[in-house]
Amino acid sequence: MPPGSPPHPNLNAPSELRTALDACRSAFIGIGVMSGMINVLYLTGSFFMLEVYDRVLPSRSVPTLVGLIILAAFLYIALGVLDMIRGRVLVRIGATLDEKLNARVFDTIARLPLKAGQRPDGLQPLRDLDAIRTFLSGLGPVAFFDLPWLPVYLAICFAFHPLIGVTALVGAIILVALTLLTETMTRDAVKQSAQAGTLRLNLVEASRRNAEALIAMGMVGRVASRFDAQNKRYRDTQQRVSDVSGGLGAVSKVLRMMLQSAVLGVGAYLVIYQMATAGIIIAGSILSARALAPVDLAIANWRGFVAARQGWTRLSHLLTLMPSQPPLMTLHPPNRSLSVESASVAPPGTQKIVAQDIAFKLEKGSALGIIGPSGSGKSSVARMLVGVWTPARGKIRLDAAALDQWSSESLGSYIGYLPQGVELLAGTVAQNIARFEETPDASKIIEAAKTAGVHEMILALPEGYDTQIGEQGAALSAGQAQRVALARALYRDPFMVVLDEPNSNLDAEGDEALTKAILAVRARGGIVIVVAHRPSAIAGVDLLMVMKSGRQQAFGPKEAIMSKLIAPSPLPGPPRAVSEVGGKV
Repeated sequence: MPPGSPPHPNLNAPSELRTALDACRSAFIGIGVMSGMINVLYLTGSFFMLEVYDRVLPSRSVPTLVGLIILAAFLYIALGVLDMIRGRVLVRIGATLDEKLNARVFDTIARLPLKAGQRPDGLQPLRDLDAIRTFLSGLGPVAFFDLPWLPVYLAICFAFHPLIGVTALVGAIILVALTLLTETMTRDAVKQSAQAGTLRLNLVEASRRNAEALIAMGMVGRVASRFDAQNKRYRDTQQRVSDVSGGLGAVSKVLRMMLQSAVLGVGAYLVIYQMATAGIIIAGSILSARALAPVDLAIANWRGFVAARQGWTRLSHLLTLMPSQPPLMTLHPPNRSLSVESASVAPPGTQKIVAQDIAFKLEKGSALGIIGPSGSGKSSVARMLVGVWTPARGKIRLDAAALDQWSSESLGSYIGYLPQGVELLAGTVAQNIARFEETPDASKIIEAAKTAGVHEMILALPEGYDTQIGEQGAALSAGQAQRVALARALYRDPFMVVLDEPNSNLDAEGDEALTKAILAVRARGGIVIVVAHRPSAIAGVDLLMVMKSGRQQAFGPKEAIMSKLIAPSPLPGPPRAVSEVGGKV
């Protein structure tokens, strides 16, 4: 393992899910105790009927009947209270698990594309956590807590009479076999249903994001056909799971009713031959039905159990492969230099190097323009410089410290980044500029907006800085969104500002504001890196780096590099740019 690389996760260590669930151990013990009391109280109905038939009716004693009714009522009330408390505790166990893990799962979802690339199941970890919480908060765990009491009920049935016990035991064996059959027949179908549901939702989301292109180019019908195919697959797998679960559930319900009648028949036979009392007929019937109720409940909730188990496996594996960042010592804010030491980078989830052997150093007050043709690796270098892509080789250092020596939150406060695809979040203009700080500094927001030359534009919006911009900045034009994103990059005067094609949607006024912003960062001792296709974007830089085919071709003062790029034209007219090296610049 290379020096400085993060340690490999310990796959044998207890999972974070198990650790979070272990924190609820006392609650589970309490549920176990309550389940024991509840199952003892479930005997109330059986013994009440036994006493009524064997004592009250032969003796015709009304006081005995009244006493039994009062006692049974008290026990039933206690049963209801305990059952209600058990249900509420289970709901809170699910909520506690969610509370302990939701921030961790969100962090994993946010970082997953930067580690494994864009995946069609990017939201699956959140759905897995929801499945686990939903199962823990429902009736599924109740069945598992009640199942261990099945032998107790069967033992009491045998105590009534061996024939009644054997009848109940046969029914229990059949229902347990049905439970195992449910597990076998639904396992693959539930997995396929989850995968089909993910693909279906992703297609809908992609269509929503690209609605303009779909409508303008007549693609709606074709995409709808793809959605119909995905939806049919999802529907078919859901139907298969429902058919199996519902069919076996119906069979188990009928078997329970048949078993209850069978116990009544056996009891009647025993009474006829005077081998049992009349009360045993009713008591045995009630008791055998209660003995098999947890099995029936388990079958009814088996689908949720399988989904929760699969979600548990996936989520545990993912959290183990993407461990939480350990706390790092707080370093002094960088204020001197940026060093890139023979760095190479590959997109997340791939091994293909797209930019290699990049090496340069910038001192405070410098601004570097990165130019080159499309696909030369310029944006990849920008992502590497801000730490969203980890170098496969080499180091990126601010002052003398490598980027991985800072936590993400600390490093983010020293970096301003304007990505090529501007992404704004639903909220106000002020919230987006302030990076959604809980207690933003209004003066810093206005200062950043003025530095970006966007203050007057914001004031012209319907509600100024409090204007809601909608999801992905839908209420703003492309140029307005880019300038607001530039102000966000400049908020609180970060030491390093990286701008990836910052003027792709700007007019002449926006280009002028961009140049002023770059010069302002340099004037206060910051460092600026600009990835550019248009010459106006590099008006404020003093250094240039030329890239081609993922390699650094030249680095130095802007005038010297530009003089090498500008070749004399063989035809009359002004000099022309060497397009195969410098692109449009």
